Amino acid sequence: MTMDTPISQYITFVIISGVLSVLLAIYAYNNKKKFTGMKVFIWSTILSAVYTFAFAFELASGSLREIRFWLNIEYLGMPFISPCSLLLVMHYVGIEKFNTFKKSWIFFVIPAITLLMVTTNEFHHLFYKDLYLHPNVATPMVDVVPGFWYYIHGSYTSGSMFASLFLLWRYWRKTTSIYRKQIVTLAIGITLPMLGALAYVLGLTPLGMDPVPILMCITSTLYVTSIFSTSLLTVAPIAREHIFESMRDGVLVLNLENQIMDFNGAASKLIPALTPKSIGQRLDHVWKRGADTGAFSFGMDDTLDHEQELKWVRGGETSYYRIRSSKLLKSNGQIAGRTIVMIDVTEHTLLQNKLRHLAEIDGLTFIYNRTFFMEKSRELLTAAHLTKTPLSFILLDIDHFKQINDRYGHSVGDFALKHIVMICQQILPTNALFGRYGGEEFAISLPNMSLEQARQTAEQLRAEIAGNPLYSSAKAITITASFGVTQARTADIPLEALLSEADIALYRSKHSGRNAVHLSNQDSVHANQVK
Repeated sequence: MTMDTPISQYITFVIISGVLSVLLAIYAYNNKKKFTGMKVFIWSTILSAVYTFAFAFELASGSLREIRFWLNIEYLGMPFISPCSLLLVMHYVGIEKFNTFKKSWIFFVIPAITLLMVTTNEFHHLFYKDLYLHPNVATPMVDVVPGFWYYIHGSYTSGSMFASLFLLWRYWRKTTSIYRKQIVTLAIGITLPMLGALAYVLGLTPLGMDPVPILMCITSTLYVTSIFSTSLLTVAPIAREHIFESMRDGVLVLNLENQIMDFNGAASKLIPALTPKSIGQRLDHVWKRGADTGAFSFGMDDTLDHEQELKWVRGGETSYYRIRSSKLLKSNGQIAGRTIVMIDVTEHTLLQNKLRHLAEIDGLTFIYNRTFFMEKSRELLTAAHLTKTPLSFILLDIDHFKQINDRYGHSVGDFALKHIVMICQQILPTNALFGRYGGEEFAISLPNMSLEQARQTAEQLRAEIAGNPLYSSAKAITITASFGVTQARTADIPLEALLSEADIALYRSKHSGRNAVHLSNQDSVHANQVK
């Protein structure tokens, strides 16, 4: 047989189809853990390879006896391909109850009987009534007279194919565009061989040859393209239409290589770079392309479930998200990938921040309240002892505050408190701790300040308060304050004792005429009294 004859060229294409089936089987075997239906796909490609290679040898045969032998080999693979395709589609659309051989064996009963009928046909002729060579053909080519079981086999094969297409069509209606390329690939892979078999039965093929092996070359090419372009057969879209798109939280599905296998509409709203083209791409590549997603990256642990919270600033708006990464397990417990859920906790976080603010901040003056001031001051005291750095404290009290309330009203009294806070905030260093200690009394912690430096700061505060009256209803109200200053000297003196020392010094300032600064460990007074 020369290589330039149509039969020789046909044999070449059939062999290429068989090689592609073998390569697909090898790929599927190396990636069998990624998809629950991958084992079915392996068997489908192996059976396709057996069928196509045997068909090539049939075409190259020189006698009817050789053709009979290779026909028997063909039926080791061909009857089992269509039920394997049906099982593959069932896995793909999420029908998992036939995911073990114990439950799926029933699909292979008729194919097994077909194989038995073909191999024993000479004894009963139920599959082929007759098998003979075409007359007046240079190359031996076989023709058949179908028997009873031939039609049963054909009906079962066609029924399996139509059932596969029906499942894909039903899922097409429910799914989004993300999976439709994969569905089209599977549908073409099923339809082309079915149409080829129909044309062969109707006698519409050139030289009466079976075109199915050639068409399998095309379908194998489609599968290869889809595997690498849309990551076909990695993570099945199980029950996606029921829960996935209805979730308010953004969800990403990744395979073991951190490639994006699926995402819902909420995720695409959060990450503008997420489009149907993102399917099959690595997650980190999508982050890099996404606008405003630079601050939204997070660590990916390949083995452990983990959770973290992120602050995300977009367009001047601040949002908070809880990112939860979880293993995606198959029914047998093996890891198929991961799901990443992005939960919007902005409202919850803002409420927490508000509650924390209320617990820490004085509602009138918006500086620390007494409880939080004490808590933070203890931390400063511990740090000062460890680092052997100075730490000083100031207590200040507004002079004659009750008279302000009685003469001008409590609203003016509130303004007076805010007025004092504003002046102090302008003068105090950034590392100072400033809190409302009582009604009209304030406390200040001054890290890295000695007693003398704290005295100078208190004196500056005293002068600024006295020199800046409060204006209310076109009236200038002169306000003064008295101060007590102390310094932490040894580690065994508690905070309460230090503030008590400052309070005693403050008491001296009050009794010396007010508008004065006194130190806790000396009698010197720096005052510019204004009575």
